[in-house]
Amino acid sequence: MQVREYIARRLLTLPILMLGVSILVFGLSRVGGSPIGIYIEHEMTPAEVAKIEERYGLDESLPQQYIAWLGGVVRGDLGWSGVSAAPVSSIILPKLMATMELAMLAALIAVVLGVSMGTFGGARKNKLGDHLTRVVAISGASIPIFWFGLLLLIVFYLGFGWAPLGRADPSIYARIGHPTGLYTVDSLLNLDFGAFTDALWHLALPAITMGYGSTAIIARMMRSSLVEELGEDYVDAARAKGLPERLVIRRHARRNALMPTMTVIGLSWGFLLQGTVVVELIFNWPGLGRWMTDAVLQGDQATIMSYVLITSIIFLAVNLVVDVAYAYLDRRVVLGD
Repeated sequence: MQVREYIARRLLTLPILMLGVSILVFGLSRVGGSPIGIYIEHEMTPAEVAKIEERYGLDESLPQQYIAWLGGVVRGDLGWSGVSAAPVSSIILPKLMATMELAMLAALIAVVLGVSMGTFGGARKNKLGDHLTRVVAISGASIPIFWFGLLLLIVFYLGFGWAPLGRADPSIYARIGHPTGLYTVDSLLNLDFGAFTDALWHLALPAITMGYGSTAIIARMMRSSLVEELGEDYVDAARAKGLPERLVIRRHARRNALMPTMTVIGLSWGFLLQGTVVVELIFNWPGLGRWMTDAVLQGDQATIMSYVLITSIIFLAVNLVVDVAYAYLDRRVVLGD
């Protein structure tokens, strides 16, 4: 089976998985009761409440409610957000872009540092460099994300006053267009490097906080995989040919060591999305995580369901990309799966 056929097969299974996710999201949301509470007020009579239930189809059976909700999702109607007093569809995109910008920078930090640290430590097994990277990795996997975020906040915001809170300064960002909703990308598209620097400076602390834990996991996996690959016969053959050690690692061992690490990178994306809730609260970041927290406190089911659905779809899409990348790195995956 060729790589294209493998990709096509995975794309065909994606809608089925998304449908299963939608059923699970809807079912779990209804376990907590009807979402009618977000639409009614204390002084309403039972008759008025009944009219609202009829208006939103909440008086129908659960299968009928699910079909109506799914039809709305397909049309882009995700319901009414009580916490924002506006349709979810009009609120979710700016929130999503804010979260995606933060998560993508955190993922970039995690992948670059994780792979580099893992390669550095694996190439120096049981030496000082390996021990140092191991300490960093263990600390990153052990430190709770909220504690690390608060530590950075106390030191760099309260202590030195270097890092700002929130997203980029609105007065700076207002002077440029925002076609993507990603402040850093839009700043570069407008060639406004002052706005880009400001946006990146606001992203620094929350992105480092989110990426540190994933960096540790990727580094440990990369280090273990590289140590295993450096003990293989093909590495000994490359060394016997007189290739420098750096070329042996870069051209041979590291490529194969990246294959199991790719799976960890894909799973780390899920941890990054989960970490946005805590990080956005700590650093006052106006993204999906903070929005969802407000929705949970107010029992806003439409917002909660939209958040879970969107993040689940993103997670499935990222895992698809990781599987495709895995197939390109190792064609045996395509032939055997």
